[in-house]
Amino acid sequence: MTKMQHDDDFKFPTQHQPEPGLQSKMSPQPDDGSTTYAGCNRLRGKKVLITGADSGIGRAVAIAYANEGADLVLNYLPEEESDAQDVRRIIESLGRKVELVPGDLKDEAFNKELVKQTVLSLGKIDTLVLVAGKQQANTDITTISTGQMIDTYTTNVFSLIWLVREALEYMPNGSSIITTNSIQAEDPSAYLIDYAGTKAAIKNTTFGLAKQLAQRGIRVNSVAPGPIWTPLQVAGGQLAENIPTFGKDTPLGRAGQPSEVAGAYVFLASDEASYITATSINVTGGLI
Repeated sequence: MTKMQHDDDFKFPTQHQPEPGLQSKMSPQPDDGSTTYAGCNRLRGKKVLITGADSGIGRAVAIAYANEGADLVLNYLPEEESDAQDVRRIIESLGRKVELVPGDLKDEAFNKELVKQTVLSLGKIDTLVLVAGKQQANTDITTISTGQMIDTYTTNVFSLIWLVREALEYMPNGSSIITTNSIQAEDPSAYLIDYAGTKAAIKNTTFGLAKQLAQRGIRVNSVAPGPIWTPLQVAGGQLAENIPTFGKDTPLGRAGQPSEVAGAYVFLASDEASYITATSINVTGGLI
């Protein structure tokens, strides 16, 4: 099934990986745009830090940005090193500079180090793209552990603030911050109580930051994906019984591919979006 087909008979194979999951072990492989994205220098000369860049949406964004002429620092968890090395090879084949900085965003000190390493590598940060997230499905709130709640909010919300706070010193007028919320921010699933809460927080924080940073000439926007086929889904982010028909409940009748989300991030980082801030772009297959 190609990404543009609506196949009523298609089902994803039942599968599960331990968190955080590897794209290389998924069936079918998500479409990251590596063989299909055609750039036209819309981000030429941009210096970009992307979190969650080894797989899924972050990976597709990194590949799209490289195709558009950007130089990149990519963050991911150490357990995702093999996927990250795949992305490095793709980006280097495009002739762009790429630096890999593995580490856990739950660690406040690492967030500071990540910004420092980015500036050492690229000289500045004019585009900060925050994609990394934690999602674990649970149908019973009485069994959601305090540890899971802390990890989810720390990864998804606290790290956003930590990274923005550290990066601002190195972000000149005209820079862009792009966060990742979700359809879950507006239409939460019963089994994603903590995750959906973080996505609502991200959306609200994005709009507040946009108002605060406008005077510095920094735009702050967000992308709200719907059901996208990424390792997040098969590593506990979805209930196991939902995997075969994942995305079928959208008006388009299928899950989206990471490559279909990347264009929204390209647009928001580009000069074409120079008068856009405090906006969230839905990429949801028609879900409202």
